[in-house]
Amino acid sequence: MTLLQALILAIVQGITEPFPVSSLGHAVLLPALLHWDLDEHAPMFLPFLTMLHVGTLVALAGVFWRDWMAILGGMFGRYGSYRQMEAIRIFGLLVIATIPAVLVGWLLEHRLRAVFGTPLAVAGFLILNGFLLMVTEWLRRQKGHRDHKPIATLAPKDAVIIGIWQCLALLPGLSRSGATMNGGLLRGLDHETAARFSLLMAQPIVLAATVREAWQMRHMTISHDIMVQCIAGAVVAGLTALICSLVMLRFFRNHDGWALTPFGVYCVLAGLFAGAVILL
Repeated sequence: MTLLQALILAIVQGITEPFPVSSLGHAVLLPALLHWDLDEHAPMFLPFLTMLHVGTLVALAGVFWRDWMAILGGMFGRYGSYRQMEAIRIFGLLVIATIPAVLVGWLLEHRLRAVFGTPLAVAGFLILNGFLLMVTEWLRRQKGHRDHKPIATLAPKDAVIIGIWQCLALLPGLSRSGATMNGGLLRGLDHETAARFSLLMAQPIVLAATVREAWQMRHMTISHDIMVQCIAGAVVAGLTALICSLVMLRFFRNHDGWALTPFGVYCVLAGLFAGAVILL
């Protein structure tokens, strides 16, 4: 992998991590479409992948540090008894919503990625991701959801359903943030709150993935060139994810009636284009 390829992958990771367009799907499709001779399963690719996750994790933590301070500080009674109960409830909802994907991923993740991780299959799942986003918007309009309910009003059942939606992201091409936002919207959240809950859910998962990858590479000897690519990739991915997260939250806040539709259209068109190029 060249430094230019590393930077391009870092930018794509930073853009697609918060947006509902599947970071894993783009990571599979982009090298195939650009005809890069890149083995993403090679051992030396793991340090780079780990540092990309570190960059996006730091970016998300930077965007949501006030949320985490409110949750963690509230749990320890810093803001009074009412806020303490609310913070404990939100933390519990995040834990509940995370459990389904952790269990299913532990059982099936490697098998699913081995079966479906081919560029043509990923293109098909990216098209499916786009349709899911657009269908969710249509269903929400049919139900007349225009509520602005806070996260704390979700029931444990709602968190479980959102967590089940997140399991779809184990298929490359189906977006984790898109799936969880779909679940949140269908449980009555508005777009900004669904996105906020989705990205709060993402941080423990990204942290767990980073720790796992770091453990797997504990005995590796990393060359200077790879270290440069890793550091540069982490910085670029982090800055890109920071900007995109802020842009996405503002976009969802200002376009609550149809915010997922453009991403759905993009995924369908991108999937069709990628499939056509691969087949031809």
